[in-house]
Amino acid sequence: MDPYSSGQFNQFQQMPPMQPPKTNGKAITALVLGILSLMIPYVGFILGIIAIVLASLAFKEIRQRNEGGKGLAVGGLVCGIIGTALYGIIILIVVLALIAVGASDSYYDVLSTIPNWNIA
Repeated sequence: MDPYSSGQFNQFQQMPPMQPPKTNGKAITALVLGILSLMIPYVGFILGIIAIVLASLAFKEIRQRNEGGKGLAVGGLVCGIIGTALYGIIILIVVLALIAVGASDSYYDVLSTIPNWNIA
């Protein structure tokens, strides 16, 4: 038998190439909604909450199904938290300003309570 013949090596099958893990769809959606929560005024509060929920669900699915997209879920979670906090604070300031205007006799009373700081 010839040592250079390929007869005995043909009995092994070649391994198929490894495929990258599938990216989790909820992680992608969480990232998109998280970014939108930073960009869209007032609606961003609701989009941020949805992004936080979807990112949490994506983490659970990624662990169970060995899928990819953990970084996308982290990004969606962070953007969702920042967007929710940012627009939550803005909404709180607007509500407090409306309460202050509504509690006064006129709009000019509210403006007169603001201190005048002359910097120059």
